Amino acid sequence: MAPRILLARHGQTQWSLSGKHTGRTDIPLLDEGRRGAKLLGERLYRSPLDGLPGAEVLTSPLARARETCEIVGFGDRATPWDALMEWDYGAYEGLTPDEIRADRPDWLIWRDGVPEGETLAEVSARADEVVERVRAGERDVLVFAHGHILRSIGARWLGLDIDFAARVRLNPTSLSVLGWAYGEPAIETWNDCGHLTS
Repeated sequence: MAPRILLARHGQTQWSLSGKHTGRTDIPLLDEGRRGAKLLGERLYRSPLDGLPGAEVLTSPLARARETCEIVGFGDRATPWDALMEWDYGAYEGLTPDEIRADRPDWLIWRDGVPEGETLAEVSARADEVVERVRAGERDVLVFAHGHILRSIGARWLGLDIDFAARVRLNPTSLSVLGWAYGEPAIETWNDCGHLTS
């Protein structure tokens, strides 16, 4: 069977709650984020996933992703990987979209990028690196990372430009699965938060 990639977004932080762009700033999880991670872990360890015994586990080295990974129960299996770090937002780090649009009313990160940070091409290249690693392997890969890089990985998995990511939401501690249909890259599940309401 061709390998799949399972995407776990980190738990809620103060900045994700308020909508601030959180790139490389190391923000800790809120209690709500820890609770969400615990519920995600319960989901990943029950049938049909059963703890993903054969899967490779990768995490962003940033604290909010690593802590989520540990609470979920995969910390001892996880390898930190810089390719999974969130977008470097440069001058827009810590700002909300509304604060940015006060100066740039038509601004859209997926089209316009950010000043003094990573370019769209650089983020896309990192997403491609993740996709290539998964496809080169023979087992599923579970990754713990951040909203914008995971959305970028989703777009690139499908062979689309990363501006497609503007059209897909990704909530904290959500689970998404990218796999295959009829031999083509496909979305199996996206932004699934069912474990948070059960």
